[in-house]
Amino acid sequence: MPTMRYVIMQQEARILFVEMPHSYAYQLSALNLRLHKEIDKLTADNVPSLPYAIAECDSAELHDSSIKTVNGLEYLNELERDFASVQEKSYPLISLLTEIRALQAQLEQWYEEEYEV
Repeated sequence: MPTMRYVIMQQEARILFVEMPHSYAYQLSALNLRLHKEIDKLTADNVPSLPYAIAECDSAELHDSSIKTVNGLEYLNELERDFASVQEKSYPLISLLTEIRALQAQLEQWYEEEYEV
């Protein structure tokens, strides 16, 4: 069984636990920090709002049903869709999408290898 890690995200009062393979959790946290650093440079009207990565942990027992656990690949797929839909004219959005897609591809490969039948 693979070792998983949670990246805890917060957006206003909403908290989200993103489940990642242990060796990829740091990459998601780093990507989140990079996106936050660059998102203010985007001038489009439909810039997605992002939660902040606030912590990582190896296990969690959630007692509040409003807090959700999300699969890391699903989270990255949604993040990629959100950023791919941005109609940016002034800032080279392609570099941010490239970083998202790189981690997305790594996770897809990890899941294929880990759960190969």
